[in-house]
Amino acid sequence: MRTIPILGAKLAGFYFKSESKMTKKDSIFKDLGSYFRSHPGTTLGWIWVSFVPLLGSLFLSTRYQELERIAVAGVGEQVLLILVLTLLVGLAFLPTTFTALASGFFWGWTVFPHLVIAYLLANVLGYSLGKWLNADFRTILYARHPNLQEEIEKRIEQPAGLVFFVRISPLIPFAISNFLFASLGIPLSKIIRFGLPGMLPRTILAFASGMAAQSFLDAQASMKDPQDWLILGLLLVGSIWGIWHFWNKKNPKS
Repeated sequence: MRTIPILGAKLAGFYFKSESKMTKKDSIFKDLGSYFRSHPGTTLGWIWVSFVPLLGSLFLSTRYQELERIAVAGVGEQVLLILVLTLLVGLAFLPTTFTALASGFFWGWTVFPHLVIAYLLANVLGYSLGKWLNADFRTILYARHPNLQEEIEKRIEQPAGLVFFVRISPLIPFAISNFLFASLGIPLSKIIRFGLPGMLPRTILAFASGMAAQSFLDAQASMKDPQDWLILGLLLVGSIWGIWHFWNKKNPKS
């Protein structure tokens, strides 16, 4: 007969513990909503990086013929290409995968180093913008939820796994991840160091698909090939596992 009260006590304890966790989560989401309402510039920035790259892709898909007139031969043209790609990607006018696809189709392997350089500079630009717009995010979050400070800080001290697997994920856009890293206060040097290897698989895949296509429309369609979906699926599974594994480690290491 004792088992019934004991079981009841355990269920009650589990219930109240779950209720406590749900209350904390609700409180965090409520505070996030309050933060964005009181920071309209930050809200606009997050909306921008979430939707404008998609709109940019749709726009370029209808005006791609103009890119056929652009030749990248001299040093000046190469420098100009790097600067233009830096601005387009860093300010979230275009997503990185679509940019790599177009670069591969129109200019080939000769511009691949320029694309990588542009990505690095875009990283600096996007991160700096995100840091400026989200300058007091952690301060406000920690003030209202001091228990989160230790949990977050001990992980971003050694962010190698988080940065790498976020960058490798097909579901987390480059511009959004820049804002995310800036909000968490992860040093830019570590983002570049660990993020570039994570970006290369998708970049090379999109670039090579663009080079192999006979037309730009074929290049866009080629990203839907089964073998590309298989690779993207593996990257997705790997990124989900990596982020989960990193975040649940008690003592993450770089």
